[in-house]
Amino acid sequence: MAFTLTTPVTGQAQTGLVSPTYTVVTDLAPSALGKQYAVTALGGTQTGVTPHSASSPFTLTFYRPPVYKKIGTPNPSTGVVRDVGFNVAKLVGRKGMVPLAGQPPQIMEATLVMKVPAGADTAAPAEIRALLSALFGAAVQQSAGIGDTLVSGIV
Repeated sequence: MAFTLTTPVTGQAQTGLVSPTYTVVTDLAPSALGKQYAVTALGGTQTGVTPHSASSPFTLTFYRPPVYKKIGTPNPSTGVVRDVGFNVAKLVGRKGMVPLAGQPPQIMEATLVMKVPAGADTAAPAEIRALLSALFGAAVQQSAGIGDTLVSGIV
C-alpha cells in the first residue's frame, strides 16, 4: 500500500495536548516525487495551535527516491558487492510558529530519513518492516518525552 493518510490523523500524546486529531486534505507537494497533506482543522484540546495557512503552513510530506537504485554486481572472486547504493525516502513535517509574540511565523521542520540498501527490498523486506515497526513504536511511546526535550532542552 502506498503512503496515503486517512483523515483525521490521530495525534500521539504530548504535554498540553488532549486527544489531538488532525484533519488532513491532499495538497500539492513541492516536488513531483512527493505526496503532501495539509492540516486544515484540529481536534481535541490544542490551545495555541493553528491549522495550515499560507503564512503558517502545517504539512506532512512523503518523498520517494528520485531513481531507485539496484544492487550492484558481486565481485566474481569474492562474491562481495562493494558499492551498495541506498534508496532514500523521507517523511517531512512542517509547521509555522512564531518565535516571539508579534513576529512573523517561522517554519519548524522535522524529517525522518530512511536509507534502504539497494536490494534489501527484495532480499530482506521483513528486516525493513521490523526496523520501522520498532522505530515508530519507540517514537509513539516517547512522543511526549521527545516533545518535552525539544521544549526544555533536557534529554
